[in-house]
Amino acid sequence: MHISIKMKKSFEKQIELPEKVEAKLEGNKLTIKGPAGEDSREFKLGKINFKIKDKKIILNYANTTKKEKKIINTTTAHIKNMIKGSQDQFIYELKIAASHFPMTVKVEGNKALIKNFLGEKVDRICSIPKGAEVKVDRGIITVKSHSKEIAGQTAANFETATRITKRDRRTFQDGIFMINKAGKEI
Repeated sequence: MHISIKMKKSFEKQIELPEKVEAKLEGNKLTIKGPAGEDSREFKLGKINFKIKDKKIILNYANTTKKEKKIINTTTAHIKNMIKGSQDQFIYELKIAASHFPMTVKVEGNKALIKNFLGEKVDRICSIPKGAEVKVDRGIITVKSHSKEIAGQTAANFETATRITKRDRRTFQDGIFMINKAGKEI
């Protein structure tokens, strides 16, 4: 009988802060301030060490298992997105596609009204989270935000609001679709 013993090792990730970007840590709440804006987020890391030292954000744990590695890597990705957002905004572009009925989109406060979608008499409502800036220009909707999560959620809300059910998608191709996702064309 062979028993395998997994060795636990120390695991550390360091994220360098660029010039003109400041980070502040209060408990588990990280605030990153840059030339384009400020973003803050609270992380639930458990026993993982989280500190800022010499313009670097350091995440480490002494006896790392796969679970801790996953948490550290995911948190690192979130922090890098926060740093990018503090330097420049995330921009998502969506296209209004209407082949059967002319559709109009109007932004009012924290909601967007989608009128005449597939000839429906009742307007469809799309919620816009706080922190997102939405601009409608002819057939293109532009979503801007310092937070990648907020910009992505706003774009997803537009796509979900115009989802077609109980109809043939090959014939009814109307809707609002993402064409540019945070600088990458789809």
